[in-house]
Amino acid sequence: MVTRTISGGPPAKRAEPRARSPTVGYAFPVATRTVERLAPALAIGGVLFLFVAALVGAPKRDLMVTSAPGDTPSSSVAIAASAGSAAPAPKKRYSLAAIGDSLTDKKSQGGKYLEYLQEKCPKSRFDSWGKGGNMVSQMKKRFARDVLGEGTQGARPSYSHVIVLGGIADIGSNETAGRTTDKIQADLTAMYRAAHDKGIVVIALTIPPWGGFSEYNEERHRMMTVMNTWLRKKPEPVDHVVDIYPKLVCNDRELCAAYAWPDKLHWSKQGHEVVGALLYQQLFDDCE
Repeated sequence: MVTRTISGGPPAKRAEPRARSPTVGYAFPVATRTVERLAPALAIGGVLFLFVAALVGAPKRDLMVTSAPGDTPSSSVAIAASAGSAAPAPKKRYSLAAIGDSLTDKKSQGGKYLEYLQEKCPKSRFDSWGKGGNMVSQMKKRFARDVLGEGTQGARPSYSHVIVLGGIADIGSNETAGRTTDKIQADLTAMYRAAHDKGIVVIALTIPPWGGFSEYNEERHRMMTVMNTWLRKKPEPVDHVVDIYPKLVCNDRELCAAYAWPDKLHWSKQGHEVVGALLYQQLFDDCE
């Protein structure tokens, strides 16, 4: 700023520069005058803003959706819509045949695991084709007749599923009948294949423990181990494997006392219920 001389007095002092706003960059007097000019407009705008905010922010109770922490409104609405439209899965009627030995044979006090399923699924059908003392080679010979209904007179049910439970009699006849794990596997596979070719769902059960039985020995335990290892791998064309062995075993190889008859081979009612419950939980809990 240039110093000017004013008549009648000493020279005027150099004026100090006015402070500028660090934000706006104008001298304070200029900013003040600007705010003063805009004050009426700002006041009117503030009133309008509050009025619109009140309208927009008013709660609309009929449209509110409760959200979990972190949910966005759109995700909450989507969840509510999907929950409201979900329909229960339809129930199924099963028609099942079970082929086996005395554990499945009703005449030998077996097959109670099927009765458990029947109680859970009253509109379904669970038929026992067990025969006491049968090896799987003997089951294979009657499989086409009993399960597939071939060569029989009169109407036979058309089964949707088949359970195959066998092998104890074969392992117990390893010395007297020359039964080997290869032969047992071949006979089981023949039954699995025959059912599969007819469109029947094949359910293979592992061989249950019987290590406390009087005729059990180390060689038969080895055969048990080989067979159950093979079954757990779900050999072709098996659809489902239900591993009942660990549910029934105690002391590494014995049938648990609570699940056993005194012979430590056959199942008590409680043992049958354990097997029936496992089948129901894994395969048939959607039955009617």
